[in-house]
Amino acid sequence: MDSASVSPETMQQLQNMSPQEKQQLNQFIQGENQKAQIQGIVHSLTDTCFRKCITGKITSGGLDRSEQPCMQNCVDRYMDANMTVIKHLEQMRSM
Repeated sequence: MDSASVSPETMQQLQNMSPQEKQQLNQFIQGENQKAQIQGIVHSLTDTCFRKCITGKITSGGLDRSEQPCMQNCVDRYMDANMTVIKHLEQMRSM
């Protein structure tokens, strides 16, 4: 945490926390960071696949016959690529 952006009162409260409270706070922060990362991935996926697959004007409330399989394939390839990267990073981490 950047102490320049935290008030002195908050710093004092953080210093007075028990180890269990600090652990709970860290777990909460990690959870929020993971949620933000997932949200970013979903936004990136949506943007990438939409730009690739939705090339014409949207005239109805659904995807047309060519857009539906394109979107499905795009999402599948995006997820495959992410899983490949994650597995590779896990292998590198365990070395």
